[in-house]
Amino acid sequence: MTFQPIIRTQQDLEGAWRQLMEPLGFGGNSIWFLLIGTDDRPFPHITHVEDADTVPTATEVEGLASIVGELSREFAPGGRVAFLRSRPGAPGLTADDRAWAQALYAAARAAGVPAEVVHRACDHDLGARPDGRVAPRLSCLSPAAPRC
Repeated sequence: MTFQPIIRTQQDLEGAWRQLMEPLGFGGNSIWFLLIGTDDRPFPHITHVEDADTVPTATEVEGLASIVGELSREFAPGGRVAFLRSRPGAPGLTADDRAWAQALYAAARAAGVPAEVVHRACDHDLGARPDGRVAPRLSCLSPAAPRC
């Protein structure tokens, strides 16, 4: 059976990430992203960026933005992106978790693609937005968004 969730809510998105990531346990730091179409269904491919050991530089964020923008225009025009950072280790949020979330929001904003709430998974748990804030989906596109 093909995995074809409908993602309309934060709960739907977290459930999708759980289905894709469990059982938890990671050997390294990675970034994953899904493109979600205007029909609220993810494009049937997950993009996995391995060896995401350090917070990206501005140039690397620009590169990610280019990839997200290009893939979104080709495979999910008018859709949105959902990111997850996975890492080994204990639960709780690290400074790197928060910095990665900010970088991922910046990449989506630069690509002009609405971003869902960033998730983080470790060896023990999976949850929404490492910085703990909840904001409307489209706020990350606004240049006025101070720290989306």
